[in-house]
Amino acid sequence: MSSLFGKKSNKDGGGPKFSIYWIYGILAVVFIFINIIYSGSGTAKVDWQRFEREMMKDHEVEKIIVINREIAHVYLKKESWGLEKYDDIRPKGLSTWSETSPQCIFNIGPLETFEDKLGKIQDKYNYNEDERINVSYETKKDFLGDALGWMLPLIILVVIWLFVFRRMSGGAGGGAGNIFNVGKSKARIFDKDSTNAKVDFKSVAGLEEAKVEIREIVDFLKNPKKYTELGGKIPKGALLIGPPGTGKTLLAKAVAGEANVPFFSISGSDFVEMFVGVGASRVRDLFKQAKEKAPCIVFIDEIDAVGRARGRNPNFGANDERENTLNQLLTEMDGFGSNVGVIILAATNRADVLDKALMRAGRFDRQIHVELPDLNERRAIFNVHLKPIKADKGLDIEFLSKQTPGFSGADIANVCNEAALVAARKNKKKVQKQDFLDAVDRIVGGLERKNKIITPEEKKTIAFHEAGHATVSWLLEHANPLVKVTIVPRGKSLGAAWYLPEERQITTTEQLYDEMCSALGGRASEEIVFNKISTGALNDLEKVTKQAYAMITYFGMSSELGNISFYDSSGQSEYSFHKPYSEKTAELIDEEVKKLVDKSFETAKKVLRDNRKGLDELANLLLEKEVIFSEDLERIFGKRKNDKTITPGKKAGTKISAKKKESKPRSDDDKTGKT
Repeated sequence: MSSLFGKKSNKDGGGPKFSIYWIYGILAVVFIFINIIYSGSGTAKVDWQRFEREMMKDHEVEKIIVINREIAHVYLKKESWGLEKYDDIRPKGLSTWSETSPQCIFNIGPLETFEDKLGKIQDKYNYNEDERINVSYETKKDFLGDALGWMLPLIILVVIWLFVFRRMSGGAGGGAGNIFNVGKSKARIFDKDSTNAKVDFKSVAGLEEAKVEIREIVDFLKNPKKYTELGGKIPKGALLIGPPGTGKTLLAKAVAGEANVPFFSISGSDFVEMFVGVGASRVRDLFKQAKEKAPCIVFIDEIDAVGRARGRNPNFGANDERENTLNQLLTEMDGFGSNVGVIILAATNRADVLDKALMRAGRFDRQIHVELPDLNERRAIFNVHLKPIKADKGLDIEFLSKQTPGFSGADIANVCNEAALVAARKNKKKVQKQDFLDAVDRIVGGLERKNKIITPEEKKTIAFHEAGHATVSWLLEHANPLVKVTIVPRGKSLGAAWYLPEERQITTTEQLYDEMCSALGGRASEEIVFNKISTGALNDLEKVTKQAYAMITYFGMSSELGNISFYDSSGQSEYSFHKPYSEKTAELIDEEVKKLVDKSFETAKKVLRDNRKGLDELANLLLEKEVIFSEDLERIFGKRKNDKTITPGKKAGTKISAKKKESKPRSDDDKTGKT
């Protein structure tokens, strides 16, 4: 119904709004109708033969008027118009003769020829002097036709122009006025009466530390005297920083649901436009609206779209329009003017690329880190997302929380949804524990492909490869505990091993080294058993190489290089052509990385040689069952040296490593190498 009536009104009454397109349509129909009537196209046309043989032969023509030297209007005698032979050209039900309207028309052709032929016809049919027809000539202007001739192209150009600029302005503002609103802010506003602001802090599981600071901002807006009486000032802004899917935008929606003040929501990309100056204009308009409704909250999602550091490599990738938008944003947030009562919330997962001026106190007074949830927080998130799921009563949420380390809130929501789909696919009435485990495997490793064609030799190679991973990880003290191993193709991998990493905030050299040995266990097993290697270790080699370079260049874990780190947490050297070390140091780094990888590979081979019998037994069991679990490894090799049980605990306060280690259950992809 939107094409004619427009969008449904949100006001009382709820009926559809009348659209101006109705008026345009009616005017067009009236215009066409008048043009048809005016042009005389309602009068019947006859040919020259009929005009001569019926009308002129029987002396039935009263007069002829030639219009614009082209069309002859024929007026018949009153007594002739009612004859039966004219029924086909006379309008049905209308026999009244009119002296002012022609009874028929025809095209005369060349004017001189017409006059000559008309005279000969009258001579032929013995017209006397009193009966002879004198032709009169009139000139009439077709005002409507002429107007259409010059107006129609103009109308088409205007319609195309409005259509193009409406598409450019993203459809905001409604109607043909979009081009005039291109510099207006696209922010959506929510308030306590808004039907869209249904999320509150109860809907946000986990993130307790972040909610404390956010709740304080909401409380400040609700009860400012509580803080101002003690001399406190309202904070200017808060920046939510964290990986994708951790709930930054959800937290901002909760603020909209909790606060009894207007809440403006906009994305960083909404400021970007192809026209010069539009971004800065939208920033000004946004803050103008916010000041009018103060106290209020402005939320800018993905602020890195406009907040990237200025002046980075001006010859490569600089954008003056984006910088102008950022300059206007900086001015509005803490410029000469005052934005009393306007609090800015922003979210990003690329805080390292933001401009330093944007990060200083007075603009974003608080930086709230929204990290991946720990065990307790994952349990709370599962409780939220399991509410709409018809789960089995005996479902162990604690177990699911332990099986999903490194999962974000969005990942957990995906697991719950995928588990419901898996259960529905199996025609179950309840979602059970195994459905959730299948969902985790599906998300981490991909869909099983049991119909993939694999030769017996390839299958044996894959079995020993995965058995090598499992054996080394089980026997090394600091490696991650293994959950299960499979040689069933899943996604792009031909086999996979799932591990359950220990939830820790810092990682030692020994732990990183044992993980590298475990990753190289697959290739080491191939070399020991078959005395040759394959392309199946591509993913393992990629992971080990990156981890070795990180240990040497980032974490300072090399005795030759010393306690030096070349990691740039600010991201300022991301596009730099210069390395922060000399060529001699680069050679030393390469040597140290090679030594570390070679040492890890030799350690993995030594472990496998010392436990060759268990390796063979495990590989044969894999060939037989295709999937084995930690219980099978415990039966073959005994209990692990470092068998720790994950217990709920509080996070450590300080993050020491420059980059957080990925802690999802890892699947070792046996991919086919490409050269």
